[in-house]
Amino acid sequence: MKRTRKPNDVTTPPKIDIRGVASLARVSIATVSRTINHVPTVDPVLASRVWKAVSELNYFPNTQARALVSGKSRLLGLVVSEITNPFFPELIQEFEQIAVARGYEILIGSTNYETKTMEVCARRMLERQVDGVAIMTFGIEDFLLDRFTADNIPYVFIDPAPSRPLNSVLAVDYRAGIYEGVQHLAVLGHRNIGFISGPLTRRSAQSRKAAFLSCLQSTGLKANPEWLIEGNHALDGGRDAMQKILALPTWPTAIICSNDMTAIGLQHALFEANLRVPDDFSLIGFDDIHLAEYTIPPLTTVRMSCRELATRAIDNLLSRLKPLDNPAESATKITTRLIVRQTTGLPRNTLQDLPQMPATTPRKR
Repeated sequence: MKRTRKPNDVTTPPKIDIRGVASLARVSIATVSRTINHVPTVDPVLASRVWKAVSELNYFPNTQARALVSGKSRLLGLVVSEITNPFFPELIQEFEQIAVARGYEILIGSTNYETKTMEVCARRMLERQVDGVAIMTFGIEDFLLDRFTADNIPYVFIDPAPSRPLNSVLAVDYRAGIYEGVQHLAVLGHRNIGFISGPLTRRSAQSRKAAFLSCLQSTGLKANPEWLIEGNHALDGGRDAMQKILALPTWPTAIICSNDMTAIGLQHALFEANLRVPDDFSLIGFDDIHLAEYTIPPLTTVRMSCRELATRAIDNLLSRLKPLDNPAESATKITTRLIVRQTTGLPRNTLQDLPQMPATTPRKR
């Protein structure tokens, strides 16, 4: 007896595999495989039929099988230092979007600046046979560099390190944006400017502090050692640094921070002390995370574009995977620039200190 299908019966759609693609495209399975793996010797007419069949069947190639055929995983590793800082999730998002557009997936690892975690992260990358790795930790991660070098895995990292290949470097031009920030404050009339750094064990924090001191000197201003405070690139570090400054007998009129999280922590400390930005203190951050535009008031900051970082990192890695077609640059420069919002203004009491014009009596007509 023929079974009548009930209305609520669920039918499973047939599985679409490489054989179905080959049948629809009227080519061999080997031709489908070579086409999907971008083998250049495939006849263009046959390749066109294969891609048309792939689209019509909504076929998703098995990436592991493709890796076995091509010898490439089409997987890029991305190593960041921490997820709690909003800068890194924004960087991950940009990196993934650009990598997927170039036909690559990404594998993410976070080190939290711990050696043991770095070891686990490196092992995961190597086990998955990533084609290349972007080390975007802004720290001195020599362990990772040595580990990937030993396995001949192309990598790119941020900021120069001693005895490393120049074509692996994304060199951030910290000075350009910080110089714009110092000049902006100087034009407003600020002569007493403080700086809150990140942990000085990290290469990027050292570079940002050195850039600030250099810019201050080139502007003709002197640095007060009491106003140079080491933070931790986190909200609580910014709050604690501001409290230290408020405990001093004399205060700066403006402060530049090594990152936006520090600057937002400073804003909180000033709010608790019943002080206002920018009336009592002008404030500049660094990074231009998405949140910076929505603080109250919106934060003036130095922009280091996540999209530019991600694009340059992926371009560098892909050029090293195909060195004959696209030789890698000796070093890739990442630009920075000041974004002026509402946390910078004239130094406090400036209007009161201006000479008062004598009152005049209007002449009668």
